[in-house]
Amino acid sequence: MATLNTDIRYIKGVGEARAKSLAKLGITDLRSLLSYFSRAYDDRRAYKKIADLIPGENACVCAVIAGEPKLSRIRKGLDLIKLRAVDETGALELTYFNQSYLKNTFHTGDAYVFFGRAEGTPSRPQMTNPLFERECAHQITGRIMPIYPLTAGVSQSMLYKAVEQGLAACVDELPDILPEDVRLVYQLCHTRFAYENIHFPTDDEALSAARRRLAFEELFLLALGLKLLRERRTFVAGKQCKKVDLSPFFSSLPFSLTGAQRRAIGDIARDLTGQRPMNRLVQGDVGSGKTMVAAAAIYMAAKNGLQCALMAPTEILAEQHYRSLAPLLEPLGIPCALLTASTKARERRALNERLRSGELSLVIGTHALLSPDVQYQNLGLVVTDEQHRFGVDQRAALSAKGDDPHLLVMSATPIPRTLALMIYGDLDVSILNELPPGRQKIDTFAVPSSYHARIYAFLRKLVAEGRQAYIVCPMVSENDELPDERKAVTAYAETLQKEVFPDLRIAPIHGKMKPKEKDAVMRAFAAHEIDVLVSTTVIEVGVDVPNAALMLIENAECFGLSQLHQLRGRVGRGRHKSYCVLVSDNKGEENKQRLKVMSSTSDGFAIAEEDLKLRGPGDFFGSRQHGLPSLRVADLSCDLSLLHETQSAAEQLLAADPALKNHPLLKARVELLFELNADAMN
Repeated sequence: MATLNTDIRYIKGVGEARAKSLAKLGITDLRSLLSYFSRAYDDRRAYKKIADLIPGENACVCAVIAGEPKLSRIRKGLDLIKLRAVDETGALELTYFNQSYLKNTFHTGDAYVFFGRAEGTPSRPQMTNPLFERECAHQITGRIMPIYPLTAGVSQSMLYKAVEQGLAACVDELPDILPEDVRLVYQLCHTRFAYENIHFPTDDEALSAARRRLAFEELFLLALGLKLLRERRTFVAGKQCKKVDLSPFFSSLPFSLTGAQRRAIGDIARDLTGQRPMNRLVQGDVGSGKTMVAAAAIYMAAKNGLQCALMAPTEILAEQHYRSLAPLLEPLGIPCALLTASTKARERRALNERLRSGELSLVIGTHALLSPDVQYQNLGLVVTDEQHRFGVDQRAALSAKGDDPHLLVMSATPIPRTLALMIYGDLDVSILNELPPGRQKIDTFAVPSSYHARIYAFLRKLVAEGRQAYIVCPMVSENDELPDERKAVTAYAETLQKEVFPDLRIAPIHGKMKPKEKDAVMRAFAAHEIDVLVSTTVIEVGVDVPNAALMLIENAECFGLSQLHQLRGRVGRGRHKSYCVLVSDNKGEENKQRLKVMSSTSDGFAIAEEDLKLRGPGDFFGSRQHGLPSLRVADLSCDLSLLHETQSAAEQLLAADPALKNHPLLKARVELLFELNADAMN
């Protein structure tokens, strides 16, 4: 009998060669095989008559082979099989490419069920490379079938057979880890039923029950893990600070803080004076003033004799932080320094010595802060900016340079509260939902591509007035190859330079450039040596350019709402009136709704909520290296009620059994789930 840890090689029908192919999908043992869920399903239960086939639609057809297959060799390396199948309503032409063995498979008079996409015309229906099986076999037709994500060397049929054999091999190896009372209260099916019907559902109701059970389990385990992590941190002794008089700091500011900023600073003050290390996220919309909140935290920590480190994702952002924080903090007795890969060796040695001696209170930098030679006398506060650009291991590496330092994480990506429960379940959250006074509204317009002439004329007018512009274009993809952002950006920039704005200074920037190259272009743009910057979303998080007054986004339908909002936030950072133009020819209802939202509101949190409804959590979970286990079944765009149920169930269970001593299987699964994230999350 196989166990969930059984190597996939030893599952019937797999073997060495197929195991290597399956490993590309992360399938290495029975557990990962059974947890490899489909991305969609084909309902192959209903059969159609040949006369009822609709071109462009998938369908099952039961038909009789009407003649021996004909083999043709088109050219070297390419042959095809043609045959004809009939039912009482008509004839169906079938074509198979490079499957010459089928000539000896099909015989006149045999009945088969074919599944594929109908082609041709209603009077002459055709199918190319349809799936097939003998009538009444019901292995791949006559049922609901999963559609798995594939890779080279792995077919749907290979996965079907592997999963079927895997389920058969572990009859007694799918224990129900959910407490019986939780399962009954929330009306959840048993584990065995769930796995069988998530892969091969008997009907729609069975699929729904299976999905609900597995989604609940997934969210429940995640909720338990995060709550246990939070509790674990309460037992860590932090660097407890004394209360600090903030009036000198507030007096030094040339502006008044918003109420949201003051509330966040109050939260941080309570954290710093508490008995456990601060572990707080400051989440705010573009331009909400997170940097000043971080400055207050640094001031309080430094006045308690603690050293502080602020890590930014790029050199240019680190320099921007240094230019804004050093003039503010150094007059208040807090020495600051900048450390990046560009820092000269002699300066670096001197800086490191000041850190080791304790002379330096604040160092601002990039990944250079993680270098082994960078040592602190008493690191007490770690601040990371634009946290989703760092992996959890990087944040953990910086924290490891101190003895349980306080952690402050800043994010300019507004995230709905429901989603924040999952992504930041182990962090305390302060939300900056007010913009500082004086910030001008960015006028946003959604227009079709026929408006390009007008847009370019408007851009030229702004440049003539001394302003600058961003143009963002999505990556292009040709022949189903990987998207090429270089081609998209450089081709557009060249066209603009040659055909539209030969007299303007235009430059491209994209993610394939080396960091130094990108920084050089951004510095040139910030210094007004470039009029128009053509870019992909690499500028989504970037340096402030107060003179930039126009954000033009091509093919806006290719971006999520939250991403569009982030891009829009690159302008409107100075005293000049700013504009955002969204170009899209997509007439779909969803796209119309998205562009309407962008044009009608600048509230990042409202936009994030709408984005969650329309596109799901992909923008938040996809590239954000938050360190949490990914969701395989649950979809937070439609499982919000389930999320709340699992939060409540987790709280109740931990109140009765704080360490899960009475639920060893459940505890083991939680630990397994977070195993890969242990270093970063402990």
